Amino acid sequence: MQSDIKKERAKNILAVLKKLFPKAGMMLHYDNNWELLVSVVLSAQCTDKKVNEVTEKLFKKYRTLDDYVHASPKEFERDIYSTGFYKNKTKNILAAAKMLKENFGGKVPNTMEEILMLPGVARKTANVVLGNAYGVVEGIAVDTHVRRIANILGLTKSNNPVVIERDLMALIPKKDWFKTTYLFIEYGRKYCPAKRHDHARCPLAKFY
Repeated sequence: MQSDIKKERAKNILAVLKKLFPKAGMMLHYDNNWELLVSVVLSAQCTDKKVNEVTEKLFKKYRTLDDYVHASPKEFERDIYSTGFYKNKTKNILAAAKMLKENFGGKVPNTMEEILMLPGVARKTANVVLGNAYGVVEGIAVDTHVRRIANILGLTKSNNPVVIERDLMALIPKKDWFKTTYLFIEYGRKYCPAKRHDHARCPLAKFY
């Protein structure tokens, strides 16, 4: 498919999605940029609903960055256990807290280059945090929903998040990059889930 035709296709897809989900956006609950980062790290392979249940207690227990810096890893693992991959998430979150304190004056960095230095932060997490915290849009966050829907819609042929992001960025205007992630996620959740279903009933079926 020629690039101009693909761009027009992507434009038409986004137009439908914007009508379906005019309020699409972040579902995680947080009160500051650090809590946003923690929530996004916890959300890997976990539902936003479960993360919000866990962080409701977590953020009352750990109120400052220093609380994370001095946290007991074993205790923290228990606190986030139900989000899955709790050992790795604990290691990354507590290490990130220390790095923020020592290298970034206790503040979450506002550039892609710097935020990628933090343990456990790859481009998906970086895009979500930068966009929601600072309005900095460097790319498109590719999670499991985005990866699946982008493939179904023929906007990429890859399963590699880095390649998918690059493919989508080439087709979608930069002004829509930030919103695209949440539109695809909402569509995947509401109309086109990973489990077997009748694709003919999906609102974007004509693009499949």
